[in-house]
Amino acid sequence: MTTPTQGAGPAPGYQPHDGVPLTADEVRGSSLGDLMRQVTTDLSTLLRQEVELAKAEIREEGRKAGKAAGFFGGAGFGGYMVALFLSIALWAGLSNVMDGGWAGLIVAVLWAGIAAVLYSMGRRHAQRVRGLKKTNESVQRIPEALSPHPEGVTR
Repeated sequence: MTTPTQGAGPAPGYQPHDGVPLTADEVRGSSLGDLMRQVTTDLSTLLRQEVELAKAEIREEGRKAGKAAGFFGGAGFGGYMVALFLSIALWAGLSNVMDGGWAGLIVAVLWAGIAAVLYSMGRRHAQRVRGLKKTNESVQRIPEALSPHPEGVTR
């Protein structure tokens, strides 16, 4: 804020702090407007950083979720193949009780094993998706940072 006697520059007590805490003398030499501007700037920077952290965590967790979804998709396809080959094996087994049906059954059992492995891999990757842990932790610290501290600024 400027007054007619101050000119166009910053107020006499104002010193940009670039994230470095102000000393008691610097606080005493600053006007209330300057201090409020610093608090507003710091809050704006903090919120912007929290949004960027949330975006980064969402991207990382999205990659993990995508990988898990891929494994579940593979397990689903494997399950489909089991049903297909079991159906073919049952059909062939009923129409020709000999070799053709047993071969289809062996292929279906093989696909069941592949589907089980893909499912277990998908499940393991899905358990690694944990949400926005870092963002949640730092956002929960904001009210503590804004509350008055007992030591305060000494005169």
